[in-house]
Amino acid sequence: MLAFAAQSPEDAAGIYARNCAVCHGADRLGGVGPALLPGILRRLRKSKAVDAISNGLPASQMPGFADKLGSAQIESLVALIYTPLPRVPEWGSAEIVASRVVQHPRAELDEKPRFSADPLNLFVVVETGDHHVSVLDGDTLTPIHRFKSRYALHGGPKFSPDGRFVYFASRDGWVTLFDLYTLQTVAEVRAGINTRNLAVSGDGRYVMVANYLPHTLVILNAEDLSLEKIIAVDDGHGVSSRVSAVYDAAPRNSFIAALKDLKEVWEIQYGDDPVFYGFVHD
Repeated sequence: MLAFAAQSPEDAAGIYARNCAVCHGADRLGGVGPALLPGILRRLRKSKAVDAISNGLPASQMPGFADKLGSAQIESLVALIYTPLPRVPEWGSAEIVASRVVQHPRAELDEKPRFSADPLNLFVVVETGDHHVSVLDGDTLTPIHRFKSRYALHGGPKFSPDGRFVYFASRDGWVTLFDLYTLQTVAEVRAGINTRNLAVSGDGRYVMVANYLPHTLVILNAEDLSLEKIIAVDDGHGVSSRVSAVYDAAPRNSFIAALKDLKEVWEIQYGDDPVFYGFVHD
């Protein structure tokens, strides 16, 4: 039997700060790695957590720490991450609205690209090592522009239907709208605390953001990232769920959300003429 009280909370906090905070956040709310909270870890047995910390996780950025930490130190870390925070920050409509910044309103953007390459033949390369994005000419593979991104972009860039605008989501909840013609950030908003990915509607009107924390789906206006709606993700009986990912199903004028903690897949219609087949959640 594992004894998860080998060190004091102060010792465990120090071990966490030195070894874990760089990826999982100083407040355990996530960064490059996921949030480390009891609600997030509820399907992971503590013995499996010990193994993950000791030996790392294959096909991931999680290294093993058995060569740096003793078994008592690892067990104290496990005890820490399964301990609830004194207070989990709220992130609702007030926080989302207050976080939004519009750097360059779309009405003021030039209509022509600021480069000679084909604007519909570009590569957008996310560089996780130093948190930058490069835009490459798709014909010559030469760089056109490179800019600093938010921390730990995740889920891949998504594009507007006309290919001009690209949307990014970071693990700490920031959504960025970038103009590929003028090579400028249009707007940013923080849609969550720990985010998985985003999707852009097939008609180009909406952006949906999938969150691990809080357990929400957030719908933004694709024009300027203003808040349209927050959908609480729960089963109606008090059980909520993280959202693993959200996708656009353009032929159905719908977003499809895969849930992590409920055995459900949700369809959220955005079209003016919805198609109702099976279960649709709105």
